[in-house]
Amino acid sequence: MKYRTLGRTGIKVSPYCLGAMMFGALGNPDHDDSVRIIHKALDAGINFVDTADAYARGESEEIVGKALKGRRDDVVLATKAHLPMGDDPNQRGNSRRWLVRALDDSLRRLQTDHVDLFQIHRPAPDTDVEETLSALTDLVRAGKVRAIGASSFPASDIVEAQWVAERRGLERFRTEQPPYSILNRGIEREVLPVCERYGMGALVWSPLAGGMLTGRYRKGHRADTHRAGFGFKHLVDERRLDVVEQLIPLAEEAGMPLTHLATAFAISHPCVTSAIIGPRTMNHLDDLLAGAGTTLTDDILDRIDAIVPPGTDIGTLDAIYNPPAIEQPVLRRRPAGERSAA
Repeated sequence: MKYRTLGRTGIKVSPYCLGAMMFGALGNPDHDDSVRIIHKALDAGINFVDTADAYARGESEEIVGKALKGRRDDVVLATKAHLPMGDDPNQRGNSRRWLVRALDDSLRRLQTDHVDLFQIHRPAPDTDVEETLSALTDLVRAGKVRAIGASSFPASDIVEAQWVAERRGLERFRTEQPPYSILNRGIEREVLPVCERYGMGALVWSPLAGGMLTGRYRKGHRADTHRAGFGFKHLVDERRLDVVEQLIPLAEEAGMPLTHLATAFAISHPCVTSAIIGPRTMNHLDDLLAGAGTTLTDDILDRIDAIVPPGTDIGTLDAIYNPPAIEQPVLRRRPAGERSAA
């Protein structure tokens, strides 16, 4: 396994990051099997593991903690906070009150005294970013965190956070974790260039486009998969399925499975440090590891560009972050009496 530098932190990480979202009730409830999957990934040279408190309400972190016993010093460990962890309205978000407690809870579940990367899972427009960065800075100075990062932040929020950190003398986000795949290339327009400008590492999630680039979702066929049982709309998006039908023969001509084409594409971008792979089973991991040595030629990348132009999103993932003005009509509509020009 080759290694890349995570932004300008000096930390060396593998181009594949093992995502732990599928470990626990959401995906694989067998703790022993999940631990074996983690161990095999580490044995293959993957040294980067990413989880979050919200994955199966902490169960994922507990599994990762079990797996890393005796191997913690060999792993770059990342987790996240922001998403709800209870019914209390203060058991979520990006406030100092919550982040300090959330990290302590994560450390307990992970059975460690620090994480290498602590990330803000989603933006929180109701919280001053200075409040968030101030809390994170204290956690770094306390030795509980080595570096901090963001996830799914729009380019404007990334820039604002960098400016606030500089003006206030606070720790700055060293990484960004955005969605990226052949089907979702929107971050190529602004997010990845901004990451490059500020020397941030990019660890991209869903390189298989929420499962669509496994080859199991085809036009006119109903997939009988674990993921299909969650009712994700992106899995039946006709525009996305049309593109998949064009990518499958391309992968066949190139002599590789669609999964290998997809993951190799994600890590071929010069701004991408690591692509997060999220196997649920050992077979999933074996397939992805088999493609670790795949190199896409300029011709294949040109043909991908012809199918999905750079900077283009084909539909959207269900879990993608939308700014409040997209979600809340009151933020994009004037009162009825003020909508006319005369």
